[in-house]
Amino acid sequence: MNENKLKYSEHNEKSEKILYHTSSENELDINEEYKKGYKLYNFRRPDKFSKEHLRGLQDIHREFARQLEMNLTAYLSLPIEIDVVSVDQLTYDEFTHSMPESIAIGLLELTPLPNQVLLGINFEILSSIVDRMLGGVGICEDMSHEMTDIEESLAKQFMKRTVSTLESSWAHVVPVKGTVDALATNYQNVQVASQGEIVALITFEIQIASKYFGLMSLCYPYPVLENVLAHLSTQRIFHTKGIVATTEERQKMIEKLNTSNINISVLFGTTNITTEDFLDLKVGDVIRLDNKITDDLIVKINGEKKFFARPGTLKDKVCVRINSRYNETDDILKAYL
Repeated sequence: MNENKLKYSEHNEKSEKILYHTSSENELDINEEYKKGYKLYNFRRPDKFSKEHLRGLQDIHREFARQLEMNLTAYLSLPIEIDVVSVDQLTYDEFTHSMPESIAIGLLELTPLPNQVLLGINFEILSSIVDRMLGGVGICEDMSHEMTDIEESLAKQFMKRTVSTLESSWAHVVPVKGTVDALATNYQNVQVASQGEIVALITFEIQIASKYFGLMSLCYPYPVLENVLAHLSTQRIFHTKGIVATTEERQKMIEKLNTSNINISVLFGTTNITTEDFLDLKVGDVIRLDNKITDDLIVKINGEKKFFARPGTLKDKVCVRINSRYNETDDILKAYL
């Protein structure tokens, strides 16, 4: 009897290998799982997002978390920390049943992406943000009651700010325009996908003033991202991010650079001396420079040679007047003229 069971087990194992065996040799190079000769497949919950897609989503939302962290810190005048905890794919039914009951849900649209995206934030964190928006110190209070009109209005305002940051993070992949369509407090009353539809779930941890901790989540049903999956590769995201910038982004970058401090110095001349002469230097000694009094001076910006200039005075202050941009060839030729 045991021998029969053993033979039956071996037969089943061989049958499974035959069932999942791939007939194409090219597919063996695509995924390491195929090197075994077969691949396990869950027909009840197929994977629609590849590992590369999930890594791409992670990169987008790490940038989103970083920008939102800075945005909220400045807006609320409180130290905010936001981190991406996980990026997963699961069915919509599994997603709704895994979410806590005390949560505020924003129904978002990211035009031109189809269908809706869900933004969820637990009441503990939301109550702290709302309290701060009302002029408080950001105390975390119980919001298990139904939100008042004022609380709902402030929650929508926070979500609009969050969506605006999300637009910026997606801009390097596909330009989107986000809107908050509605606000809900229970996932059971929200239906943006069928129960068996696969969704991408991005989970964030939010810390407010190192006192209050909570989770925020973004749920993308597969149909929302289906047409942009080809753009969700880490290589493409970083490549695009490096060469594409909107007029608004360029203007913001220029505005930030305009307030940056830079170090400017003027090189009056150079010379070469021996170590012995250097060690013998004392107060009152004169060092003759190689420069002629008619030579232009070199202006350095943060240590880099950038301009030629002429010395002078202005209101009893030493100054220089920029004559031209620095040219290394011209600088070298001066030694021979």
